[in-house]
Amino acid sequence: MQREAKLVQGNEAIAHGAIYAGARFYAGYPITPSSEIAEECSRLMPKVDGVYLQMEDEIASIAAIVGASLAGAKSFTATSGPGFSLMQENLGLAVMGEVPCVVINVQRSGPSTGLATKPAQSDVMQIRWGRHGDQSIIALTPATVKECFTLAVQAFNFAERFRVPVILAADEIVAHMRENIIFPDPGEVQVIDRKKPTVPPEQYKPFEPESDGIAPLAAYGSDYVYHVTSSMHGLDGYSNNDPANAQWRVAQLHRKLERYRDEIVMTKSYDTDDAEVLLIAFGATTRAARAAALEARKNGIKAGVLQLITLWPFADKEIAAHGKGAKKIVVVEMNYSGQVTGEVRRILGPEKDITLVNKYNGQIITPKDILEVLK
Repeated sequence: MQREAKLVQGNEAIAHGAIYAGARFYAGYPITPSSEIAEECSRLMPKVDGVYLQMEDEIASIAAIVGASLAGAKSFTATSGPGFSLMQENLGLAVMGEVPCVVINVQRSGPSTGLATKPAQSDVMQIRWGRHGDQSIIALTPATVKECFTLAVQAFNFAERFRVPVILAADEIVAHMRENIIFPDPGEVQVIDRKKPTVPPEQYKPFEPESDGIAPLAAYGSDYVYHVTSSMHGLDGYSNNDPANAQWRVAQLHRKLERYRDEIVMTKSYDTDDAEVLLIAFGATTRAARAAALEARKNGIKAGVLQLITLWPFADKEIAAHGKGAKKIVVVEMNYSGQVTGEVRRILGPEKDITLVNKYNGQIITPKDILEVLK
């Protein structure tokens, strides 16, 4: 029987994707433009024997999902820029404690309250560097409603597989857009669960990686009694300030993601094989870039698009490979300083012709804006 396509909002698709991935705990505080995720979870979670909690603020929200994850539940929260700022300290705790969870940041225009209902892509560097200390992060960004669903599933898969927090960085345009989507049946899309320990409880060390570089994670409340701290700790989870241990510990946080970098970093390319002009975009700006590239080709300009699906770790190798043959690079993003553009310049070097097409007034970048540069 043919399945029915449904007209779904991006935020709704994110909530459905999270639940498809096995999320059974949501804690959050409503904030524009992510509030529909909380609304949808309040309706859906009870139907799957899950838990929905509206918290008093964003600090409590991320603390709750960290605790729920350690108790064995796949957990997540959703917010926007101001709330994401408040979450940084406990997000650092999740990094240090290797706690799998998902944080959805639907980006909006700032600074501060800014244009609370308008789009932006200005949290790129905060997502990567918002926490203090040496740490790594995985961040994914959707350009379609379907990607809102699939990347929500992927975010949980990465979180559970690698024992890390993962950021799903949508923007207001994609989050509030409606498109037809056919939700997959259970089992149609791969869902990954965290590794559990196989040793007896008395031998369990919560931060001792196995041969794949990842440590199994037991659940609080089980027979496995263990300790998690935000301080520097050893394999047993208890504080350990020895320099050799600290060096190993920090390196391990990076090493386990570096090892699987090629699986984590995802891009899509459109008409890039012969492209003399390469447009680099992410999120909603991908749509404008693709339309502009198609129109440019009608006018004799060989333009192609590289879509960044994984924002962090950054697509260094992919940008280098696609940008090598292009005469001109155009980066499209909704922020003032060109947060992705700076990374592209770092990779391709000062000799490459790189242009930024940007807006930071709460309005979307259009194909016309890009074509003006291509002319």
